Amino acid sequence: MSSDWAKLCDQNLDLVLEKLVASSDYLRFSLVCKSWHSAAKDYQRRGKMSTFDHHPPMLLISTGKNGIWRLYNVMNDRIFDLKLKLSNKRFCGSSKGWLIAMDKSFTVTLTNPFVRAKGGRMKENSIIRLPPLIPQDPDDLVGWAHAPNYFLLKATLSADPILDANNCIVLIIYEDQCQMAFIRLNKDPTWTYVYQHWNGIEEVVHVEDSFYAVTIRNYLIGFDITSQSNSDEKLVAKRRAPDHPQKTYLVNPNEKELWMVHKHIDIEDDKTQVTYEFKIFELDYEKGKWSAKKTLGDVALFLGDNSSISVLASKFPGCQPNCIYFSHDDTRVAHDVGPHGPHDFGVYNVASGSFHFGVFNITSESGTCIRKLIKKSRSPPIWVVPKIQL
Repeated sequence: MSSDWAKLCDQNLDLVLEKLVASSDYLRFSLVCKSWHSAAKDYQRRGKMSTFDHHPPMLLISTGKNGIWRLYNVMNDRIFDLKLKLSNKRFCGSSKGWLIAMDKSFTVTLTNPFVRAKGGRMKENSIIRLPPLIPQDPDDLVGWAHAPNYFLLKATLSADPILDANNCIVLIIYEDQCQMAFIRLNKDPTWTYVYQHWNGIEEVVHVEDSFYAVTIRNYLIGFDITSQSNSDEKLVAKRRAPDHPQKTYLVNPNEKELWMVHKHIDIEDDKTQVTYEFKIFELDYEKGKWSAKKTLGDVALFLGDNSSISVLASKFPGCQPNCIYFSHDDTRVAHDVGPHGPHDFGVYNVASGSFHFGVFNITSESGTCIRKLIKKSRSPPIWVVPKIQL
């Protein structure tokens, strides 16, 4: 007795879609027939595909040739055949599937390289150009004209700028005093600059309806961006004892927790950076204090110039739990990746305190392909969570 798969009811198709993990699985599902494509598209429209749990992080790597970037899946140690033509410049953030960069006119640009029209070209709405950045003191821009993509330290999004534009806020951290600015898509014609007494911002993360930012001295600030296009700031947690990390990351693994990760780096004479330690802390919201965290449990972290990503390792075959996957990112001390290309990348095992440098899939026998590809690059690789549009 044959089955008519095209006539399965929506409820049954939703049960299948709930079990899918990778974006490629959704794409294959949508290609079965018209009714399945319609079901997958409706599933995406309802926001069911928006969580990180359904999209394993991948590493986007510049080949150093004609702005071509390649995609690497750390779970199965595979470099995809897909070649993405972008640029050779550094991306200062990736969030919600979008890459964030700054051009020579200090214009912030959002790019989704995975939204393609027929013929392989990027769709018109896959590139969004925001107003130029003009700080209160224009002299801040002096000296950065040769490398504007490094003037922008970090950037993140609160929502997808196409699927949820009315709730999308672009928040950036910029030199020279590491201050913040934000713009609300479809609402603000220009950037709003956060000029209050907080500066030296190291990292920012969006959690539900709020943003949290941590300073170089480890003060944690919480703030809401209101309908009047300003920010209501408050001190959430005071500084810890001096730890002097070279990089700090904020991660929200779920709606209830906020973690801070310190990355300690040695800078050698030739400005070569080498990570030698990670320290993890968890926030006690009621006490306003950080406490040391000794294990991530089933969680794996993906840290770099991207918005920090956390996933449940058990949902992705090949993903190592209780580990930190880290890429060569900007330290403000050694902007240049060096003559030998990006090299400070690998996996850190929290339980053992051990590093696997130059390899992401620690079960792989060689890992030589990924090392060779990254070595040719002159731009730091960046973690992305590809999001398809059906």
